Amino acid sequence: MTTAQPPVDLDVQPTPLALLLLGREADPRSERGVECPGDLPEPSDPDLVARARAAKEKLGEKVFVLGHHYQRDEVIQFADVTGDSFKLARDAAARPEAEYIVFCGVHFMAESADILTSARQRVILPDLAAGCSMADMASAEQVAECWDVLTEAGVADQVVPVSYMNSSADIKAFTGRHGGTICTSSNAKRALEWAFAQGEKVLFLPDQHLGRNTAVRDMGMSLDDCVVYNPHKPNGGLTTEELRAARMILWRGHCSVHGRFSLDSVHEVRERIPGVRVLVHPECRHEVVTAADEVGSTEYIIKALDAAPAGSKWAIGTELNLVRRLAKAHPDKEIVFLDRTVCFCSTMNRIDLPHLVWTLESLAEGKVVNRIAVDAETEKYAKEALERMLALP
Repeated sequence: MTTAQPPVDLDVQPTPLALLLLGREADPRSERGVECPGDLPEPSDPDLVARARAAKEKLGEKVFVLGHHYQRDEVIQFADVTGDSFKLARDAAARPEAEYIVFCGVHFMAESADILTSARQRVILPDLAAGCSMADMASAEQVAECWDVLTEAGVADQVVPVSYMNSSADIKAFTGRHGGTICTSSNAKRALEWAFAQGEKVLFLPDQHLGRNTAVRDMGMSLDDCVVYNPHKPNGGLTTEELRAARMILWRGHCSVHGRFSLDSVHEVRERIPGVRVLVHPECRHEVVTAADEVGSTEYIIKALDAAPAGSKWAIGTELNLVRRLAKAHPDKEIVFLDRTVCFCSTMNRIDLPHLVWTLESLAEGKVVNRIAVDAETEKYAKEALERMLALP
């Protein structure tokens, strides 16, 4: 017979990251946040739609609700405008009479809206934990260390940073300080052409797939022109010789939704649906983009399906909420999700009807909740980078 041993105290303490993921800590420089500081309505409340409508009507022109394409239908129905992240930020700036900008999207999008709107406007994110895993893959400290590595390799003065819109305000500000520009998935080629007119190399942040696909597919570079900087390895996992030879230095980041599509997904859907056309977002892996029939931004995908003939068949490689909405809007076409495994953007889906109702009702009562405010210095340099993008031909 064995005697039970007393439990061993391992003195294990949760890491800051673990606490963040559990919603028990806050990091103002992070894409992640904390739970709401108020009582949310129950998701089962049958009056949620009526409550949201009543609060929005009470606020009138004081509120402007932005809905990203990847949002749930229950949220999209209350959006004054829908679109991708940059279009929505610009739409907000074009509505100076709106005191409150409620951004139904994720953290970096709300930051961009705050940067582009006036000082009197207040940008609100219904759930502060609605972040972006891709944006989280590049912190300000990691990117500063990367620049030190480039400096030690003797190439920093040849490098122009180009940062995807899907990045934090800190990364946009870094880009602005170092003479770089921001890009979207629809103007990435123009941004790279501009950057290579300024320098010999590009540091592309934070999505390696968009950078690689644009350089190789759209600009005729080779895969050998690209190297991947891994912030979790010494010197990014690269030698000085590799950095000196590279034209595109790609940050090791990716979209958790688009990165899951595989070449097998493409082959499987072609076998299952004869005559199907595969249309994917450029955040997908290079082999997926190469195998697709068409590649384009979210807006491109929407316009392509709007223009497609009746009876055509499409497999779409982007977020599932949007694909479902497009299929519903085009009953005369067969539109399916590229992967047979369901995949929503988990952080985008944190914005739900209870959070939206809580936000609108709080604003209607004069309480500003979950405000996203970028500090003045960060805003200054981030805006410089955004303005360079706006000036692209």
